[in-house]
Amino acid sequence: MLQACNTGHDGSLSTVHANSAADALARLETLTLIAGVALPLAAVRAQIAAAVDAIVQVARGEHGRREIVSVTEVQPGRVPHARALLTRVGPTVERINAPTRPARRRGVDLEEVWHACAPSSSL
Repeated sequence: MLQACNTGHDGSLSTVHANSAADALARLETLTLIAGVALPLAAVRAQIAAAVDAIVQVARGEHGRREIVSVTEVQPGRVPHARALLTRVGPTVERINAPTRPARRRGVDLEEVWHACAPSSSL
């Protein structure tokens, strides 16, 4: 998955089972390392930071429907970490932080998209 995401093609989507965005990043590290790829941990983390812009966490709601629980952006660094952008509070999704990563596609104004997100919407 990391190799596919880092090939220069526009956009990728994948699923990883984890309890939080931070756990998803740790799980990606672990899955890559146990796959037998001869990469040092620092290289694996660099690949993750380059490949993953955001993590959307989905869970079953009280009525059995899947709901967005949170949206986080992956902050690159020696150890990539998750920074919350949106989070579910009861029946609504609220903005926490504005994104800081630059858009990968020219012509996309993340600031404009961010302001279009309702302060509290049912996602």
